[in-house]
Amino acid sequence: MNELAEISSIRVQDIDHLGIVAGIVDDMGLVEKIDCLLGTHPQERLSCGQAVKAMILNGLGFLSAPLYLFEEFFVGKPTEHLIGSGIKPEHLNDDRLGRVLDRLFKADLTKVFVQVAIEAANRFGVGTQSIHLDATSFHLHGKYNNNNNEQEEEEEEEEESHQEQQPAIRITHGYSRDHRPDLKQFVVDLMTSKDGGIPLFLRVADGNEVDQAVFAELLRAFKAELDLDALFVADSALYSAGSLESLRGLRWLCRVPLTIKEAKQTVSGIAEEEFITPSSSSSSSSSSSSSSALAGYKIHETSSNYGEVSQRWLVLQSEALKVAALSKLQKKLRRVEKEMGKKLKQLKRKRFECEADAQKGAEEFAGGLTYHRLNDLRIVSVNSPGKAGRPISSEKEGGESGGPPPRLSYRLEARLVEEEAKVAEARRGAGRFILATSILDDEQLSNEALLAEYKAKDQVERGFRFLKDPLFFTSSVFVKSPNRVGAIAMVMGLCLMVYALGERSLRGALAEANAEVRHQSGKKTQKPTLRWIFQMFQAVHVLEVGGAKQITNLNEERRSILGYLGRSCERYYLIR
Repeated sequence: MNELAEISSIRVQDIDHLGIVAGIVDDMGLVEKIDCLLGTHPQERLSCGQAVKAMILNGLGFLSAPLYLFEEFFVGKPTEHLIGSGIKPEHLNDDRLGRVLDRLFKADLTKVFVQVAIEAANRFGVGTQSIHLDATSFHLHGKYNNNNNEQEEEEEEEEESHQEQQPAIRITHGYSRDHRPDLKQFVVDLMTSKDGGIPLFLRVADGNEVDQAVFAELLRAFKAELDLDALFVADSALYSAGSLESLRGLRWLCRVPLTIKEAKQTVSGIAEEEFITPSSSSSSSSSSSSSSALAGYKIHETSSNYGEVSQRWLVLQSEALKVAALSKLQKKLRRVEKEMGKKLKQLKRKRFECEADAQKGAEEFAGGLTYHRLNDLRIVSVNSPGKAGRPISSEKEGGESGGPPPRLSYRLEARLVEEEAKVAEARRGAGRFILATSILDDEQLSNEALLAEYKAKDQVERGFRFLKDPLFFTSSVFVKSPNRVGAIAMVMGLCLMVYALGERSLRGALAEANAEVRHQSGKKTQKPTLRWIFQMFQAVHVLEVGGAKQITNLNEERRSILGYLGRSCERYYLIR
C-alpha cells in the first residue's frame, strides 16, 4: 500500500522549451504591462496578462494546437509552474480566452502592442535607430460577418458602455500576397527594429487596405507617439508625391517605383562608367557587416525634387540582378515579338473603308508597341467583293447582272522590327533600382550605409515568414468575430516579439562570451535559431514527487544554453 501511495504521488509533466518562452515573457514585463493597460479584478483567478502569456505559450508550442483546443494544450504541462500559482488548465477555457480577446480589442490593439513593445525594447536594450515598415495579408477560410456581434455587445460590462468603441476590422477580399484572391483576408502592418528584427508596432487592418494609402500616416502616428529620432525604411509603397509631402520632418528611406517617368529615365540614362563601387569602410556610420551586404553593387548618387520634396537618390546596379534581368528581358522580347506578330497578321487581313481609317488602325497598333515599331508601312487599295444580296435599282439600270459590283477598300502592309534604341535603354536599366532618402547630407549617413539599411528590410519580411509558418497557429484562426480575429493577430505579433527577443538575447550572449552551440548540422554556431533551441529542449519534464519538484533530462548542453538565456529562463528549470 505504501508503494502504491508513493507511485500515486509522482507526477510527470512536459515543460520542454516552454520554460524558455515563459522566462522571456517575464523579462519583458508583459504580464504586468497588460494588466496595467487592461486592468485587473480581485475576483479574477486568471488576469488578462496571465491569459495572454498562456496564449503565447500556446502559440510558440509549435504543436499545431489551434486556440479552440487551448485548454487541452495545457493538460499534461506544468501550468501553475509556467503561468502562476493556482492556475490550472480548466481556468484557460474558451470563454475566458474570448473575453480577454474582446478586452484587448476594446483597449486598442495597436496601443497595447506598442506599449508592450517599448517596455520590452527598453528592458532588452533594443536599438531603435532604424525602423522597417511593411505589410502582408492573412487569408481565412469560411464566411465572416463584418457586422458587430450582437451577443458581444450585450455582454459588455456596464461601466464600459460609455467608452468609445474601436472601429471593427473588415475581413474581406483584397490584394492577396498569398496568391489566394478567392479567400477573404485581413492585413497586418508591422514595424520592426533593424536590431534583431524586434516588432515595435503592429496594426490589424481591413482586408482591402492599400499600402500606398496608409504607410505615410502610420509612420507619422508612430513618430508622434514615441518621438523616436529613427530612420524609417519601407518599400516603394511609401513613395508617392502625396506621401512625401506628409513625411516632412521625418528621416525616411524607401525604394522609388520605376513606374514614375523621372525614375525610369534616370535609371536608363546613366552610363556604366558613372557608377562607383561602394566601400564599407568609407564612412564611420557604416556597420562592420556592410561589406557582405554591399558585395556586387555599384552606386550613382543624384538628387531629385519629386513631389516638390528635396531628396537624395541612390541609383544602384546589382550584377546578380542585372544577369537575371537581362535573361528575363530577352525572354520577354521573344514573347512580345511573337504576340505582336500574330496581331499584325490579323491587322493586315483587315479591310478598311478609307485610307484615313487604315492610317488610324496603323497608328493605334503602333501605339501599343513597347520594344518594336512598324517598318515599310504602306496603305494598299483593294477591290473587294460588293455586299451580298440583290443589286439596288441604279445597278439594275446599268444592265449588269450576276451579283453586286466590287467596291474599293484598303489594307495595311508593314513589317514588325525591333526598336533598337528602346531595347538598348531597357538593357541599360537592367538590374538597376533607385533608393530615395530625405537625408541629404552623406556625412550623416553615407550611401553605403543607406544601402545596408535598405537591405536590412529582410528583418520584417522574416517576421512575416515566421507568422505564416504552418507550425504557427495563424492558419487556425477560427473565431467568426472579426474583432477577435484582430486580437488573435495581435497575440501572434507578441509571439513574434518573444521569439525575436529570445533569439537576439541568446546570440548576443554567445557573441559576448565568444561561445558557440551545436547546430542541427552538427557544427558549432554563434547564431542559432531559437526554433532549433526549442527542438533541443524536447523531452524535458517536471517531475513532482510528494510535492517536491525536479527537472529531468536537463543535460549539460541544455544547462549551458539556459545560462546564456538568463536567470528568468533558468528559474523555470529550477536552476539557481
